[in-house]
Amino acid sequence: MTQISIEHSATVTARGDWRLIIASTLGGLFEWYDFYVYAALAVLLSEKFFPKGNETVAFMGTLAAFGAGFLVRPLGALVFGRLGDVVGRKVTFLVTMSMMGMATIGIGLLPTYATAGIWATISLVVLRLIQGFAHGGETGGAVTYLAEYAPAGRRGLQTSFLQTTAAFGLTVAVLITLGLRSVLTHDQFSDWGWRIPFLISVFLLAMSMYIRSKLDETPVFRRMKAAGQISRSPIAESFGAADNLRKVGLLLIVCSGLGAIFGTCLFHSMFFLNKTIGLPIQVVQGIVCTAVIATAPLYLLFGWLSDRIGRKPVLLAACLLSAVTTFPIFKAMTHYGNSALERFVERTPVTVVATDCQFRLFSPPESDCDRIAAQLSDMGVRFDVERTGDKGDAEVRVAGQVLSNPDRNVLRATLIAAGWPEKADPQQANVAMLAVLVFLLDLYLAMIFAPIAAFMAELFPARLRYTSMSLPFHLGAGWIGGFLPFSVAAMNIHFGSFYAGLWYPVAISAAVFIVGLFLVPETYKRVM
Repeated sequence: MTQISIEHSATVTARGDWRLIIASTLGGLFEWYDFYVYAALAVLLSEKFFPKGNETVAFMGTLAAFGAGFLVRPLGALVFGRLGDVVGRKVTFLVTMSMMGMATIGIGLLPTYATAGIWATISLVVLRLIQGFAHGGETGGAVTYLAEYAPAGRRGLQTSFLQTTAAFGLTVAVLITLGLRSVLTHDQFSDWGWRIPFLISVFLLAMSMYIRSKLDETPVFRRMKAAGQISRSPIAESFGAADNLRKVGLLLIVCSGLGAIFGTCLFHSMFFLNKTIGLPIQVVQGIVCTAVIATAPLYLLFGWLSDRIGRKPVLLAACLLSAVTTFPIFKAMTHYGNSALERFVERTPVTVVATDCQFRLFSPPESDCDRIAAQLSDMGVRFDVERTGDKGDAEVRVAGQVLSNPDRNVLRATLIAAGWPEKADPQQANVAMLAVLVFLLDLYLAMIFAPIAAFMAELFPARLRYTSMSLPFHLGAGWIGGFLPFSVAAMNIHFGSFYAGLWYPVAISAAVFIVGLFLVPETYKRVM
């Protein structure tokens, strides 16, 4: 069947445009708020929902639970994508929002591991899965809804409002968590105060549901329905037809670049500054919040620019800049955030000598070598691994001193004696430069994120749009970005350097730039 061409209706007033933008972006605000609250409280959640005794395993478990929400997004994309293409955009909007909200609130009501044991851990993972399932349909719905109302010459600008919710979500999350930490004692926040950011979601949910319930169906969908052109099998048509499947593959490539950039920018940078560099979480949140707020207007700028010069140049420029500058940016973070750690890494050799060091991505450390490597990586210490044929205990050599199979406390004491700074000194850190460095990462995210909504909507015909764009988006952006902190941490442990895992996003960004340069089409002049 032919694709329907719909011009922007003159009846959609400026006031109506803003109502649509607000309603469409509220889901994104909810999503990003949930992201940032979970990321900001990841260390604390690892203590609450995982057994004590191994901080590294608990933290990795928290990252895995975080990633689990992304794991099921493609399934949600298929279910809700089909619902959106067959039943309608508005109904799907309401269902995904209600599921997301209830799951987020549910985390704030969970019993801890100390109270419920392993069932607390399982419950956290289940709620993350529900969140991810609902998120799988939310993004495609918001993009489809807003793009089908936007005029052709302003589609990039108007859909870029969806991406500014990253800044607003972060701002709300940081203000709430910092505010609670400032008015509550450390024990109060650790005991029950951490629940409040999740429970506050009830207000976002109520407001979002009310506004979305007042929306009309998009004119594109109404006209398709009136003409009898609704797809009976959008999943089969989206992924069974060769031409459409080729477009799905191209979108998957572009969204993988997006995932690499947003995972590095929004999640790994925060973990790096807090856990590796050793800056207090309040300082890190202040840095990240400042950078994200400063970047917010740039989403609109790059959305507008994509309406003028095209989506492709803006998207690919972000991937190229990310591939070239990620390593220098994170090395500069170490220099400006904890120069004592930088000097220690450069001057103090640390070597693990053992026979049984393995790369473990989805399993906890099993051998002594794996355990020691995880502990060193967790403490932000660069180390080399020397494999030996002897099957004795693992050894750690720190500046000439030899430790035989040390536990965490002995290892920490030895490192401190050798000059390792256990924590960064916030007074010595150049916070302004750190904010500039995080801003650069946010800039790349704005460049690729701003035009991607319009690009996705323009790539596919209206009758398959919701389904076709949702799956590759969540496979690329969701899986690559969602599992990035976990994968980077695992690579750091294996290779003995807190920079090693950066090859993960750098290689992806470079590959997307090269492939996209030759294969990704330009879409900004297409009529929807």
